[in-house]
Amino acid sequence: MKISRREFVKKTVAAGAAVAATSLLGSSCKDINAAETGKGKRVIIFAFDGVRVDGLEQANTPNIDALIAAGSASFTTRVQMPSMTLPNFTSHLVGAGPEIHGVVNNDWTRKRHALDAVETDEDGYFPSVYKILHEKGVKTAYYWGWQQLVYPLNQKYFDDKLLLADNNYPALCDKAMEFISANRGEDMFVFLYDCWPDEMGHQHNWMSTEYIQAIEQGDEQVGRVVAFLKEKGLYDDSHLMFITDHGGIHDGHGGVTPEEMIVPWVIAGPGIKKGFTMEEPNNTVNTASTVLKLFGLEQPLVWTGEVPASIFE
Repeated sequence: MKISRREFVKKTVAAGAAVAATSLLGSSCKDINAAETGKGKRVIIFAFDGVRVDGLEQANTPNIDALIAAGSASFTTRVQMPSMTLPNFTSHLVGAGPEIHGVVNNDWTRKRHALDAVETDEDGYFPSVYKILHEKGVKTAYYWGWQQLVYPLNQKYFDDKLLLADNNYPALCDKAMEFISANRGEDMFVFLYDCWPDEMGHQHNWMSTEYIQAIEQGDEQVGRVVAFLKEKGLYDDSHLMFITDHGGIHDGHGGVTPEEMIVPWVIAGPGIKKGFTMEEPNNTVNTASTVLKLFGLEQPLVWTGEVPASIFE
């Protein structure tokens, strides 16, 4: 009997869901055991807006440098086009690019956009890493400093959140540390967004003294969070990532120059190669795929991101 391509996809997805449900029965016991012993897996993302590769190289960033030395790093990661904040941080967190999730500019809202996502949840949002993790019992938190950044994400999948505008990264980190401490025995995912490098790039130009200082100020907060994790005995169970959404040139971004399109991407933690520089192609869509891999979860069929295999020991 002939089966249409659409029916074949439906049957394949249904079969995949059954397999995933079976695998999750085993992972639930693992989660319970982790909570009982006070040990949980956690992934913490330090998300800086607008960091060029040479900006990171020029800045004095001992704490990000320590993550690079302790883990794996790409200095040739490509961002999605356009090289703008909302399309790319969305791509980081939903495992697909603008042609799939529909967030093609910084003006996107769920009710006002030109291109619909190819798939949405019951509330009209493309499935994000937050949806997958929250539904599997992972504690989730989202801390950000630019209102629009949250628009493409369904906030019902956040266990904790805080928006503080302008240069309030220290306060966002304080809130994150409170959340981590309160849920120390749980598996968790934390996203910490710093808007200030991008702000200083727009105001004073990329690679200006003010721009470099903004990266350095963010690095100080990375150091605070790392020191906190070590003090609380949580560092060895944590995966830490440093990501960005685009670079910049002169006082802006959105184009296709290497300064705008090529960015750093860093990951450190258990099972990750130490002091390793990635040579394989990498892209912002791979971040969410990698996060799910760290939690032992499968990604949705609609995602296009891939896990960079070379980073693992």
